[in-house]
Amino acid sequence: MPNFASIRRDWFANPRADILAGIVVALALIPEAIGFSVIAGVDPQVGLYASFSIAVIIAFTGGREGMISAATASVAVVIIPLVRDHGVEYLFAATILMGVFQMIAGLLRLDLLMQYVSRSVITGFVNALAILIFMAQLPELIHVPPITYALVAGGLAIIYLLPRLTKAVPSPLVAIVILTIITIYGGIHVNTVGDMGKLPMSFPVFALPHVPLTLETLRIILPYSLTMAAVGLLESMLTAQIVDDFTDTPSNKAREMRGQGIANFFTGFLGAMGGCAMIGQSVINVKSGGSTRLSTLVAGVFLLFLLVVLNPLVARIPMPSLVAVMIMVSIGTFSWRSIKDIRRHPWQSSLVMVATVVIVVWTGNLAAGVLTGVVLSGLFFASKVKRMFIVASALSDDGRARTYKISGEIFFASADRFAEAFDFKEVLDRVVIDLSDAHFWDITGVGTLDKAVIRFRRAGTEVEVVGLNEPSAAMVERFAVHDKPIAEKLLASH
Repeated sequence: MPNFASIRRDWFANPRADILAGIVVALALIPEAIGFSVIAGVDPQVGLYASFSIAVIIAFTGGREGMISAATASVAVVIIPLVRDHGVEYLFAATILMGVFQMIAGLLRLDLLMQYVSRSVITGFVNALAILIFMAQLPELIHVPPITYALVAGGLAIIYLLPRLTKAVPSPLVAIVILTIITIYGGIHVNTVGDMGKLPMSFPVFALPHVPLTLETLRIILPYSLTMAAVGLLESMLTAQIVDDFTDTPSNKAREMRGQGIANFFTGFLGAMGGCAMIGQSVINVKSGGSTRLSTLVAGVFLLFLLVVLNPLVARIPMPSLVAVMIMVSIGTFSWRSIKDIRRHPWQSSLVMVATVVIVVWTGNLAAGVLTGVVLSGLFFASKVKRMFIVASALSDDGRARTYKISGEIFFASADRFAEAFDFKEVLDRVVIDLSDAHFWDITGVGTLDKAVIRFRRAGTEVEVVGLNEPSAAMVERFAVHDKPIAEKLLASH
């Protein structure tokens, strides 16, 4: 049961800054949610209701304070075929099942898989998102009146210069308000939020999706729900890690997984699409002073307030003001230091980072880019460990016995070098394989030891395996076939 101190820390450590930051995020969520709805082929209210619902629920259930979750492009891209082929009601059902899968993932502690994502992959992910955020603003900067560029420049000037005078109010919020006033009272005609799509004017209604409760429905939505759950959790876990780094505070990623599941589960009943954590809005929140759950709650609640109560005014917010905010986000998100580090870091790490960026930007698929980075990191790591494998041998004075001294890690990547270390054609009475400085990691390594011992014995050579450490001896005892008593004797000696 949370005590008063933890409630104060998680919710009311800095309420003024959190409320103002939440307002900025709510304004920035509107065009994004509408844009993602268009991508998915659904009505704008589907994305807007999702952003409201997910943000409010995750404020209570999430494991990362100050992080913003809402409708996202990564999930929208996945559901395009489902909406096109079966309709929006199947999307709502798939979102509910998506939440169930995410809750199960949290209970199974699948968040621990993040331990296998290297720093180079995370840096590449961050840089790719920064580029995608900037690219998403290009439609608002192409074939537009020249005044648009002046407004964007003015918005950026306010965002970056105002903090030098005062930090009492988030500069992005000031930029949005000032540019809105200028365009309305100055009669300046530029693209507005209302031009992106019709804004809803009522509260979402809790209802069951209108789909048949049959196995056929499950067959249709199951693959989409699994993909949505995986993509959503991947982006949420990486975003949580990024916010951890920004704020120098830890997060409970298992709770975040469960929270994402709860949020998506209930969102499906509100006639909305699935979502996950958003790095752009999370960065806006953090940079605007938001650091607790209150900022996330305010973002969701104020978004609904804007839609239902201030609908006409919100529709007149100029897009250049929001473009300026998102450009600030892309600049602040990109790891500029990583460009200098390309020459300073090992080439393998730099290649992993660049490959992650290229795949994500090229395909628009965050999961594909991260998977590419993880696979490359694993291959480079295996190659590095493989090169740490050393073999030395010494012939006895009488020339009838040889001792092979093995040092390093023996697993699938080094198994071939282990097998090549022995001269099976040499005529000897006895061979000693000294593994005091070696460690067996998998059955491939044990199988290679088996083959070596058996080949020596077939040639009439006596073989003795010595020096196995306890974990390696246990593995040999369980999986080896060449000589069980050897492993049993070694285990007994520990």
